[in-house]
Amino acid sequence: MDTVSDAVHYIFLAAAACFVMGLHLMNHPRTARRGNTLSAGAMALAIAATVWLVLDEDVISRTGWLVLVSGGVLGAGLGLWAAREVRMTAMPQLVSVFNAVGGGAAALIAVGDLLQAEDPAGLGARVSLPGALDIVIGAVTFSGSLIAAGKLQGVVSGSPVVFPGARLLNVALPASFVVGTVWLVLAPDSRVALYGLVAVALLFGVTLVLPIGGADMPVVIALLNAFTGSAVAMAGFVLDETALIIAGMLVSSSGGILTKLMADAMNRSIANIMVGGFGTGDSAPTAAATSGAPAQVRPVSADDVAIQLAYASKVVFVPGYGLAAAQAQHELGDLAKLLTDHGVDVSYAIHPVAGRMPGHMNVLLAEANVPYTQLKEMDEVNPEFPQADVALVIGANDVTNPIARRPGNAISGMPILDVDKAKSVVVIKRSMGHGYAGIDNELYTDPKTGMFFTDAKKGLAELKAAVREFVG
Repeated sequence: MDTVSDAVHYIFLAAAACFVMGLHLMNHPRTARRGNTLSAGAMALAIAATVWLVLDEDVISRTGWLVLVSGGVLGAGLGLWAAREVRMTAMPQLVSVFNAVGGGAAALIAVGDLLQAEDPAGLGARVSLPGALDIVIGAVTFSGSLIAAGKLQGVVSGSPVVFPGARLLNVALPASFVVGTVWLVLAPDSRVALYGLVAVALLFGVTLVLPIGGADMPVVIALLNAFTGSAVAMAGFVLDETALIIAGMLVSSSGGILTKLMADAMNRSIANIMVGGFGTGDSAPTAAATSGAPAQVRPVSADDVAIQLAYASKVVFVPGYGLAAAQAQHELGDLAKLLTDHGVDVSYAIHPVAGRMPGHMNVLLAEANVPYTQLKEMDEVNPEFPQADVALVIGANDVTNPIARRPGNAISGMPILDVDKAKSVVVIKRSMGHGYAGIDNELYTDPKTGMFFTDAKKGLAELKAAVREFVG
């Protein structure tokens, strides 16, 4: 190695160490911003070191530099635009697109390395095997993440999409991976094996995610994130870059752990979810449910709810996707602060799969500067519901449905927030529509539940104004 190569190698190791430290700092909200900044800075340093090495070796033509610079500017510009302009409701879709980009980029690295090798037939298993695995994992992640983003955006049906022979196809395709991988390892110069493996992997990504219902999307996003990390790690083996290997394995392991935690929160196995999920996506109420609603539910007004909140000792807010859809996190934060200043004990009950991606509610409330000490996970907050004077549910559906405690339905056995055990329950929803599981919520017909039918943002603003009149 020459001086520049040595320096770049050590910079890559330092960047990898910063990735580890950054991930550790993200364990706590107080240090999460610092960890994110450290990781981003390390990535910028690694990119700069790569450019330095390329300049020193002088291996890129003017056209190559034009492509390199254009790609960097375009990527940075799109990333900055996405961070500033994409709404919080679209964050799950954005994460899925990022997964797709990461997996696709990793797969292209392997494809490019195999195509541009001076002696493809002479490549050993040390390069061709991780290259084949990189192609499989990266291509599956790319197409699967695009389908997941489509389901979340509503472009693809949120219901499980099943066609005749789908299960058989999902068994045959992985078997073909083994054949294609062995073929590519034995004959790295075979274009048929290379392109065939890419095509089969892309197809499997589609057939893997299509049968999974919208209710399982948070788990799918976490799993595809783990796939992205694995693909990046394989790309690191192909390029013999330690930093890529370490960064990829960090993403893969953390994504895998998160996937397991999310599946446990739903009391379901990962295998069961991937075989085919449940749920029909967000749905409007059926005609029967709508016609029977007036006799089953108890509508309340803003003044009714405000009186309960103003004279309560303990209030638990239960945020859900409806809060994100209405962009009402700031109104909720203001209402909570108003009650806190009035001496009310306020907390937020956070279900692990509330929203449409892991940590969706935490991110949403952090944007509204909600004190982290008020956010409580399901196991911590459930024992507190019996002491709560009011449980205010904003857009959460399946994670509050008492029917999960009984067998024989789509969410049987799924741990839920014990909202129905509070002394009084208020639910803010626009209608009696179903959640992703596609079943009625028994909480809404509980005699102590009041339904405040309104948009979350408008309703919380009305509550804030009404509470202010009572507390002065």
